[in-house]
Amino acid sequence: MTVEQNVLQQHSQKTLLNQLKEVTGTTDSQLLQQALQVSNGDLAEAVAFLTEKNTKVPHVNEATYYQTAQVGNDRYISVGSQADTNVIDLTGDDKDDLQRAIALSLEESNRAFRETGITDEEQAISRILEASIAENKATLKRSHAEVWRDSPNPYDRKRQDSCPVGLKNVGNTCWFSAVIQSLFNLLEFQRLVLHYSPPARAQDQPRNQKERRNLPFMQELRNLFSLMVGSNRKYVDPSRAVEILQEAFQSSESQQDVCEFTHKLLDWLEDAFQVKAEDTREAKEPKNPMVELFYGRFVAVGVLEGKKFENTEMFGQYPLQVNGFKDLHECLEAAMVEGEIESLHSAENTARSGQEHWFTELPPVLTFELSRFEFNQALGRPEKIHNKLEFPPMLYLDRYMDKNRDITRIKREEIRRLKEHLTVLQQRLERYLSYGSGPKRFPLADVLQYALEFASSKPVCTSPVDDIDSGTPSAGATAKQPPSHTSPAEQGASGSVEGVAPPSQQKTPPYKPFTQSCLPPNLPMHPAPRNITDDELRVLEGCLHRWRSEVENDTRDLQSSISRIHRTIELMYSDKSMTQVPYRLHAVLVHEGQAIAGHYWAYIFDPRQNSWMKYNDISVTKSSWEELMRDSFGGYRNASAYCLMYINDKKRFLIEEEFDVETGLMVSGLSKLPADLQEYVKEDNLQFERELKVWDMLQARKVQQEKQALASSTTAAAPPAGTGTGTGAAAGAGAGAGTEAAQPDSTAQQPDPEYMEQQSPTDDARHVREETQRAIARAAAEHSAKGPEVLLNAAIEVEYTRLLRLAQEDTPPERDHRLQHVIVYFIQNEAPQKILERTLLAQFADRNLAFDERCKSIMKVACAKMELITPEEVNMQEYEMWHREYQKFRETTVYLMIGLELYKKESYVESLVYLIYAYQFNRELLSKGQYRGHDERLIAHYRRECLLKLNEHAARLFESGEEPEVVSGLSIMNELVVPCIPLLLLDEMEEKDVIAVEDIRNRWCSYLGQEMEPNLQEKLTDFLPKLLDCSTEIKSFLAAPKLGAYSTLELCERFGRVMAALSRIPADGR
Repeated sequence: MTVEQNVLQQHSQKTLLNQLKEVTGTTDSQLLQQALQVSNGDLAEAVAFLTEKNTKVPHVNEATYYQTAQVGNDRYISVGSQADTNVIDLTGDDKDDLQRAIALSLEESNRAFRETGITDEEQAISRILEASIAENKATLKRSHAEVWRDSPNPYDRKRQDSCPVGLKNVGNTCWFSAVIQSLFNLLEFQRLVLHYSPPARAQDQPRNQKERRNLPFMQELRNLFSLMVGSNRKYVDPSRAVEILQEAFQSSESQQDVCEFTHKLLDWLEDAFQVKAEDTREAKEPKNPMVELFYGRFVAVGVLEGKKFENTEMFGQYPLQVNGFKDLHECLEAAMVEGEIESLHSAENTARSGQEHWFTELPPVLTFELSRFEFNQALGRPEKIHNKLEFPPMLYLDRYMDKNRDITRIKREEIRRLKEHLTVLQQRLERYLSYGSGPKRFPLADVLQYALEFASSKPVCTSPVDDIDSGTPSAGATAKQPPSHTSPAEQGASGSVEGVAPPSQQKTPPYKPFTQSCLPPNLPMHPAPRNITDDELRVLEGCLHRWRSEVENDTRDLQSSISRIHRTIELMYSDKSMTQVPYRLHAVLVHEGQAIAGHYWAYIFDPRQNSWMKYNDISVTKSSWEELMRDSFGGYRNASAYCLMYINDKKRFLIEEEFDVETGLMVSGLSKLPADLQEYVKEDNLQFERELKVWDMLQARKVQQEKQALASSTTAAAPPAGTGTGTGAAAGAGAGAGTEAAQPDSTAQQPDPEYMEQQSPTDDARHVREETQRAIARAAAEHSAKGPEVLLNAAIEVEYTRLLRLAQEDTPPERDHRLQHVIVYFIQNEAPQKILERTLLAQFADRNLAFDERCKSIMKVACAKMELITPEEVNMQEYEMWHREYQKFRETTVYLMIGLELYKKESYVESLVYLIYAYQFNRELLSKGQYRGHDERLIAHYRRECLLKLNEHAARLFESGEEPEVVSGLSIMNELVVPCIPLLLLDEMEEKDVIAVEDIRNRWCSYLGQEMEPNLQEKLTDFLPKLLDCSTEIKSFLAAPKLGAYSTLELCERFGRVMAALSRIPADGR
């Protein structure tokens, strides 16, 4: 039998008790035992019994403890401190529905136990509670059509150097990626999986359901690990392994819990290696490497109803409560000591109950399961605990070891005494710092200082009321009489206040307490005593000075004592004898979102690079301890650690690479794999190489087709835009920069929206021809007697000088000269001189210049020169690449222009699509050079604002509660907002985008705490996982809008108008 099978037989009753306790919230052990006895072990009937009895358990100080079995039995249980739990009232109006949901949940659990022999004991409490309140809600869904799609360009999916391989999210499988990456980076675990070979007997004739399930899973896990070692892909697809797991979970559409999945995975691995161990065993007790790697033992020492006991138990993942604790050591202390521990080592056997846990054997890999959820009884659902919990990169566990039991008890008692003393000192300090008997309290030293300042103020002899100008009407008169419009001269003639001489001849205007912003200058700044003698003042000042000095000394002494006690407690376990069991943090599994929905990723330490790596599905990036703390400790946004994986720092084999015995070199790459896996990876890499070749072939064919299309356009009946060079002439002239030739047919067939202008009848090339003719005229004026070749060179020089001046001019965005001519764009981006020369030559080779003999002769010379240009002189592929890039720039400009126009018209749905593509295309351009695109911050700002406005609009539609509006609002979110979120998160350096995403998510998460109709709650539950999925893999989005044709003059004028209007609006972000 496996360890798990032994545990299941010995602890079935305990499992039933734990499940019943978690579902109902009842903490009375006797009542739970009674319910199980009445129901004969049927959990559904037990819940019904508790419900019908209308059980109300009063809040007690003592925690409830599970009973231990006979001494000496090895057991596998989930252990941890049992926090006080408020009772869930099952007797409300919805009792029957809730009871039925609980009964169905428990019936499913029992059926699974009977069929497979595996209980749900390891399931997180949040899962059980969610199942209890789910009633008839649909499960969280993600259709296969919504699974992230691969980039069509395989080069985007190619692995860079030795970068770690990511895992594709195949539909709510971020939990799988986080756990598998954490285990894969344990090199000892990686080796065990890769070199696993099941016995032939088990492969041919599996003995039971477990073998039929586990052995195929192990093979798929081996295949997956081998690809993660040697694949040429940036990320690999884990679908086959996930499908086997999801069948066992019986919930292929819902997102799993990391702790739940880790439990299940370790169980399967244990079973798989147990089959191998039993088949090849040489001793009575075959060793299971999974048990040796992940399982430890502790001894439970305690008193139960006055009787002492001491039992040894086995554990895997160690659960810890988070709520109420500030760091990991506090969680561990609470989990290791439960109840009235004084009675554990006292001579008297009292009726008190309690127990301590002491580790007798720690596993090499120690996993802590952080319980970050609580049940909100008012709302009837689990909620995530976002409290901050700190944990160290190096954890010393000596204080929890059984061999240190005596010394730890002494230190705990000393800490308890110090904390009691600390509490008294803090209470005394609080009396000094918050002095007074009223609602407002102040530091006593400040109170004495204020009294001293009051006593030392210059005495006044009048009442603060009489001190105001006697000419000012009283409060009652003010209410009855209209305000007096007295002239300054009349005010000066009025008498002065009795007893107070006016400071000057000019009378100070009366003080108006409700309209005047400052006090009149003749009023004292502070109140002062009416009468005080010098002797009284001298005595009072002496007392106040002495008292204040005494209070300050007492405060300093208290603060110093408190600091010393804190320091003493911190150093209590720092001596050498208590730092002999070091565990280093290996991985942190982080969850962002709420209890019912969210996204997982992992931070894993790479000892070879001595840095932290962030594994977020397909994305693997270098990280830092600071980023890990921000995302993992909690208290910041909605992200926090759910699982911590520590490894024994003295067992270096866990993370050390293998070295070849003969050569002494490190074994890496495919050399790490067995022969069968090497062939598997090689085959996959060959398939990927074929994908790359097919892509290259398609791109080459596409380029060839573009060449042929451009060449054929020059021989068409319509007046051509240049000579046989095609792209050069058209792009050189800047005539639409390819937008006119891009999709003329599809554009003509569709009705243009109101913002889309029809194609201008103006011939765009005519503008360039006019400039060309002016350059020829100027050259002829200076070289009238010269031949056509000299005139051509002179005209090209004139035109180039003009364009160079435009390129060097510093202009605002509304006057972007790059749109006027392709040469300006080339100059600013430092295109090769040969590209510039050929582009200008194509401009002068335009046949439409032949309206007189001089232009005709120059055109012929230009055509002849172009025919003489050899491929060695001008690389035509590079030439066409530059012109395609300029075409891309103009298309990006059109997307941006239309997007901004629509934004001004508040057509945010249409605007967002244009701005998204404008940003993406612009980003591609800017990646090649600073001047190849537009201002990225400007586009990002309006893209972000567009998303926020759409989110607000969708939220209001959802709040309306009307079915058509709700559907419309969620459609906007699913089709526009949610697919855009990964685009904003790709560049985490843009903090405003990250904040905007948080605003969007928080707006929808705020509905979780509100009452709403069941159909709205169901739609919200369906939608939230998609919104909270933090994967940065690009999701399918709407196709790019088709662009109309714009002449250069039209594009410059229209773009200039839009940018000029924006320049009057600050664009500094939110």
